[in-house]
Amino acid sequence: MELILIVDDEEDLRRIVRFNLEREGYGVCEASSGEEALRLLERKGAARVDLVVLDVMMPGLSGFDVARQMQKSPELAAVPIIFLTALGAEDDVVRGLNIGAYDYLSKPVGERELIARVRAVLRRSAPAATDSLTFEGLSVDIASKSTTMDGAPIELTHTEFGLLCLLLANRNRVFSRDELLERVWPNDTYVLPRTVDVYITRLRKKLGRYGGNIKTRVGFGYVFEN
Repeated sequence: MELILIVDDEEDLRRIVRFNLEREGYGVCEASSGEEALRLLERKGAARVDLVVLDVMMPGLSGFDVARQMQKSPELAAVPIIFLTALGAEDDVVRGLNIGAYDYLSKPVGERELIARVRAVLRRSAPAATDSLTFEGLSVDIASKSTTMDGAPIELTHTEFGLLCLLLANRNRVFSRDELLERVWPNDTYVLPRTVDVYITRLRKKLGRYGGNIKTRVGFGYVFEN
């Protein structure tokens, strides 16, 4: 059973979200503050919590603060986050997504939309069937979210890592920009198809000689060729 952590200082909201999630068959735990959430995550570990539904405006540590702390931890950085908050301005949404959230929902949110977003995020963040991906001297460790080339570490962002995993796991298959956006990026209207081109260019540079294996198929998309 997938376990979801709800972090919100409003008890009534936690109770409603918990009821809806448990009715769908999810396990749920709660935290009423950012500090409590981090303690619980560190105690349970990333291997136990599958998703965090996180409020932003809370006394003490805000949701943004919690997300930043999670990103600093090699283990907790892998736990997907959905922000659920009253802050719905475009700048707030962009800020939340840039911190590393998979999705951003504005309160109040309907039951059906919440469940649909939770399912989508859990589906996107599900671990791959294999724990590692390799191609010659290029190696990707799915569990630790690390990448090495000839034994030397390569620092990739969350999105770059997702792109590499998808392309490497499906070598010789062409993915369109729309497919890459759907599979790698959060469900967010602020990302344009051309954004994919920018990330592919960055990824190629970081992969050195293996960057040339990521080919452009004009009019179709991108592919990692053997």
